[in-house]
Amino acid sequence: MPAPWITTCARCTGSSASARAGSSARICTIDYASHGMRSWTRSHNDRRMAFVRTADGAEIFYKDWGAGRPVVLSHGWPLNADSWEAQQLFLADHGYRAIAHDRRGHGRSTQTWAGNEMDTYADDLATIIDALDLWRVTLIGFSTGGGEVARYVGRHGTARIAQVVLVSAVPPFMLRTPDNPGGLPGEIFDSLRAGSLADRSQQYRDLADGPFFGHNRPGADVSSGIRHAFWRQGLQAGHRNAYECIAAFSGTDFRADLDAIDVPALIIHGDDDQVVPFAVGGQASAARLKYARLTVYPGAPHGITDTHREQLAADLLAFLKEFDA
Repeated sequence: MPAPWITTCARCTGSSASARAGSSARICTIDYASHGMRSWTRSHNDRRMAFVRTADGAEIFYKDWGAGRPVVLSHGWPLNADSWEAQQLFLADHGYRAIAHDRRGHGRSTQTWAGNEMDTYADDLATIIDALDLWRVTLIGFSTGGGEVARYVGRHGTARIAQVVLVSAVPPFMLRTPDNPGGLPGEIFDSLRAGSLADRSQQYRDLADGPFFGHNRPGADVSSGIRHAFWRQGLQAGHRNAYECIAAFSGTDFRADLDAIDVPALIIHGDDDQVVPFAVGGQASAARLKYARLTVYPGAPHGITDTHREQLAADLLAFLKEFDA
């Protein structure tokens, strides 16, 4: 007999009638207790791991916390939904249904060989939104997740979307090209790819201990726990998936996707971002969007979901309440 807190995994038995063609929502009611976290779980209905299955058979993991108008959070590279936990918990505690997923190839989602590019990431996001039948959604994307959010709008429109938030996000276009002279040199991303192939574990250490959280700045004090969590999440991603995602976030042109955003947008960016420089990301996106508000965090690094979690949570909540007023 299985332990009483473990029930049959509905990835094998369940589906959602509202799912997109070729996809299904599949809820795994193995709660966190079965993963060594029983003290955090009052019952299997309080917290459970869930998946949607995409048209190509990939299973996309998501966390679904709280009740209310939905907020969907897309994470950065090479992270997963855990990187949103502080904001997800805060928003769920303040009356919203906060949903965060692991991008394919990252975290607990399927490590697919193919589909590690923005069109598929956006379609996977659409599968989640459609399968859960979400409406009046606020889409929030951090870093690479901001590209995923923008490409979702470019491919699927805003019929289900109320607001968009881009946090330290990669749009409009990171790579320097003849028609994008303000972008970053391709050699930077070539170096990232080389580091990923040579020793990605050390690469994630170096990013966390250096530019990602601004820990290389004089006087910086980013906890070892935050930096270790980045390394841990990075190594949960598939090697090929994380490698190919570098091209996805750096070489994808999101300018047309931003032009398609016709709902209120909030842009939040640190002006000391060493990963997605402010001028390349937030400033350029705000200048392009029709209905954008730019909020700059003075002296803030890239990873403001951790370094500025209280300020970010308050700004997100205020923006959400503007729609609900």
